[in-house]
Amino acid sequence: MSDEDFDVAMLATYLHLTPAQVEKMAGRGKLPGRRIGGEWRFSRIEIHHWFEERIGLSDQFELEQVEKVLDTNQRATEDSIEQLVQPHAVWSPLPARTRNSVIQQICQHSADAGLLWDATKMEKAIKARENLHPTALGNGVAMLHPRRPQVNNIAHAFVGLGITSTGLPFGGPRGVMTDVFFLIASENEKGHLHTLARLSRIIAVPDFLAQLRECNDSQEAHRLLLETNQTLE
Repeated sequence: MSDEDFDVAMLATYLHLTPAQVEKMAGRGKLPGRRIGGEWRFSRIEIHHWFEERIGLSDQFELEQVEKVLDTNQRATEDSIEQLVQPHAVWSPLPARTRNSVIQQICQHSADAGLLWDATKMEKAIKARENLHPTALGNGVAMLHPRRPQVNNIAHAFVGLGITSTGLPFGGPRGVMTDVFFLIASENEKGHLHTLARLSRIIAVPDFLAQLRECNDSQEAHRLLLETNQTLE
């Protein structure tokens, strides 16, 4: 078995499920897996993407449970939101008007802030991820990230935040426009999922997004994000 794969027992432990539940979900197509020699095998990368999509569709209670699973099983070393989101990594308003310009500007701003070495490399990786499956959610938020962490292209793990003055077509469900863009730049898959779960809990807080859109500048948006995060402790 590849080091990149889970078997049924390993995945059951990872997801806090029983082996029978894992086999049942896999058999019904609820988990991305394949049979090899009559045994189920699950790619770590595919499971991470499945988990990623599940996080994006979860409510506040489910997100809290997801965080507990991640904390218990993964021991993620990703920094806290306070450490990840620095004041110079929030851009409001972001003067972008198209999908491509949003990605290009956020990557370039991140490089200008010393967080990213090669903006073009990150931009291409994010566009490839968006072409594979858009990260835009139904609430006007997109969680930009490369398909695999670019550990050699970042100074350290960070989260960038760009807010446009109007919504843009970004692949959101049912044509929902997007105006809030997080860039998640993690050092490993575990940290990425942990950060994604935390950001998802923040944006699920009632009135947070409405207040974020009313912020007058980057400093105010940064302060609101950290204050909201503290309410979840």
